[in-house]
Amino acid sequence: MPIIVDVDVDVDVMLARRKMPVGVLAERVGITPADLAVLKNGRAKAVRFSTRDALCAVLECQPGDLLRWVPEESDDEGV
Repeated sequence: MPIIVDVDVDVDVMLARRKMPVGVLAERVGITPADLAVLKNGRAKAVRFSTRDALCAVLECQPGDLLRWVPEESDDEGV
């Protein structure tokens, strides 16, 4: 999957700067702490725009701060 929800390190840093516990972030975003853990661990297959919007609003950041693109490795080298 080339687009990765990259909230692990960035969110931890943002939370530390705001002195906000993870549970408070989950509550303000409107998701469970377990769902936030799935996002933070990179196991999410999809993230709703409303969740991304809420994360950005609560953390006062841009969507690009939470996403990154990684090119897929090709099995067909040189093709």
